[in-house]
Amino acid sequence: MSPRGAAGDPDGRSTDHPARRDADQLGQLYDAHAAAVLSFIRRYVPDQQTAEDLTQETFLRVWKRPTALDPTGNPRAYLLTTARNLITDRWRSKPPEARQSAEELAQLPATGDDIDAAMTGILVAEALQRLTPDHRAVVQLLFYDGWTVTETATLLATPPGTVKSRSYYALKALRTALDELGVTR
Repeated sequence: MSPRGAAGDPDGRSTDHPARRDADQLGQLYDAHAAAVLSFIRRYVPDQQTAEDLTQETFLRVWKRPTALDPTGNPRAYLLTTARNLITDRWRSKPPEARQSAEELAQLPATGDDIDAAMTGILVAEALQRLTPDHRAVVQLLFYDGWTVTETATLLATPPGTVKSRSYYALKALRTALDELGVTR
């Protein structure tokens, strides 16, 4: 082996080195969850640059303490909790006159339940994207928009029986997708 890495490795880095594996795992974690973490932070931080900084800091903390992640669980919950803590730390570090008002603070999640609700919303949206367009349209109209079966059938120009059938199979597929994503409620 050469002093710079594995023999035959053109950039001199060994893929077997623990630091390289950690960096690759962090990269995969970032690719999978960065958009969700940034979206979560943007709900509470109006400045895009600050939100991006907090997103980077969230993943930096995971990199510094990889053992904090539960290898069997969904890492997004830990990432969102870390992000929330960073938002709180950022707010506390400001002088009192520069802090947000009590009304603005009330908008921040106060408990793990709020983070769980945000997390569940993200996962449900992801599960809905896995449905076929026909199934997603029926779920949207029936369950989100509150239309009746007859109204939905009229809007989609399909028979009511087809709407009922699509609803049944859409809910079944949605249940499967949510199970795959680890949603247990």
